[in-house]
Amino acid sequence: MSTKPLTVAFKRPLAAPLVAQVAAACGAALLLSGCAAGPAQSSAERSAGPSLHAKTAQPTELRAPEPRLVYTYAGGIGVLDAATLEPVGDVAVDGYNRISPAGDGRHVLVAAGESFRVLDAGIWTEQHGDHGHSYAAEPTLTDHAFEASKPGHVVRHAGRTVLFSDGSGKVESFESAALGALADDGLPQTSTYTAPEAHHGVAVELDDGRLLVTVGDEDARNAVALLGQAAGQDRKEILRSQNCPGVHGEAVAGENTVIFGCEDGMLVFEDGKFAKVSSPDAYGRMGNQAGSPASPVVLGDYKVDKDAVLERPTRISLVNTGTKALKLVELGTSYSFRSLGRGPAGEALVLGTDGALHVLNPLTGATVSTVPVVPAWQEPEAWQDPRPTLYVQGSTAYVTEPAARKLHAVDLKTGKTVRTATLAHAPDELTGVTG
Repeated sequence: MSTKPLTVAFKRPLAAPLVAQVAAACGAALLLSGCAAGPAQSSAERSAGPSLHAKTAQPTELRAPEPRLVYTYAGGIGVLDAATLEPVGDVAVDGYNRISPAGDGRHVLVAAGESFRVLDAGIWTEQHGDHGHSYAAEPTLTDHAFEASKPGHVVRHAGRTVLFSDGSGKVESFESAALGALADDGLPQTSTYTAPEAHHGVAVELDDGRLLVTVGDEDARNAVALLGQAAGQDRKEILRSQNCPGVHGEAVAGENTVIFGCEDGMLVFEDGKFAKVSSPDAYGRMGNQAGSPASPVVLGDYKVDKDAVLERPTRISLVNTGTKALKLVELGTSYSFRSLGRGPAGEALVLGTDGALHVLNPLTGATVSTVPVVPAWQEPEAWQDPRPTLYVQGSTAYVTEPAARKLHAVDLKTGKTVRTATLAHAPDELTGVTG
């Protein structure tokens, strides 16, 4: 667990009256030190040791959940109200940071340094039988973290969150909702597996407790293994497919079909067995994917130049995991690995370098609509550099415009940009929580 000191700067308060009350009681200088009493704790939280959710002020009860967005920038992480795009918090974090939802609707995992650090986005709902109570508070970068050597992919599926450490091959999984039911050390109980050799990998825990995990080393990745349920901390291999050269990334189609991207197609795991959907080209890489619970089709990129320093593809792939059919669609514009998303009904969404959001029928590949959002742009050569990024939450597609420090909200029902905000910083990665 990380013990690094945190630098936190909330640049905009949650609500002026709330801050005024806290300032009157404690003094504005003490607001960030948490002098106010935190939110009321359950008996389980009071007996669980250090609280993951210590707050600087009492939370505000809401009429309904109010989703938030979280974005990275050079030097920190910003948190916005997803409806208004107004800032609600800002956290200073050095270095290059990557963010992923933790899977509980409240927390975001920050891959920074040698850990996955826990960011509380400050929005949540407590269920009470047939109803719930929603709350809002200031976002907080907690002092809790999952130790990880070169933290990499975070995967959420079937109520479990799985972390992969590229530097050690460690796979650590936990019940997503358990971040709110704290263990004695402030983190949920985890199940751990370590791959035979460290590599840039990914793992998915299935709804029956079995684990799908990539197999490789620092030089090559060519296989995916199915491991049995954890017995203590041990998992035994059940099945393996060696038919996925350069395996990278994962997605889930429908409820339980899992795919992995390969340099010559996609590897599909369904009903306890692997199947391969091959590319028409000897090298036809589908290393980035977007799945949907509403569709059997997985949206992927499609690259054919193995030696390119940076290939700017103009075709996307649509793999039907039910029929095992592959359809390649020419968009007429290039895109980046942060351009792929899915709509609430399974629509395939691609943010093109022409500045438009392309909405496709995933079954036919036909373009349903094209929504202009940002000016035309070019993908930078360094993958870490900011570029327009797509993130979908509910029926809203959010698109960043780093060059202008803007964020746009597109209503997928109407195909119109309904809100644009100018941010304090040039946004890089973008994700969100539902509350």
